[in-house]
Amino acid sequence: MIYLTRKAEFSASHYYHNPKWSVEENQRVFGKCANLNGHGHNYTLEVTISGKVDSVTGFVIDLKELKEIISREVLDDFDHRHLNKEVPEFATKNPTTENIAVAIWNRLESKLLPAQLRRVRLYELPDLFVDYYGEQE
Repeated sequence: MIYLTRKAEFSASHYYHNPKWSVEENQRVFGKCANLNGHGHNYTLEVTISGKVDSVTGFVIDLKELKEIISREVLDDFDHRHLNKEVPEFATKNPTTENIAVAIWNRLESKLLPAQLRRVRLYELPDLFVDYYGEQE
């Protein structure tokens, strides 16, 4: 089994807010991240897939196709966007690094066949990232 990882980068802004809470409670829990004007990050995304190497092409998946899928399913909607306001998954859900990774997984999982999505790693900062491996049984 081969594991292949492709990197991509995007910039986006977001804020954290629970509409059921007061301004004070949002500020207490989320701090500066509760500013409704938002703040931005330069995210680094790593998408890891696995599969068998095709005996004819030598690929698990065509690398150009993998790049195009990531661009179409993620970057086109996330790059230079305000996640809370422009990405449907975050209309009612805080765009935390954890939630963004899950949303990316959900967007990619069925698009990569016959390869299998194994991991989404998302860096919010050089020293802060999450790994998501899909729903574990």
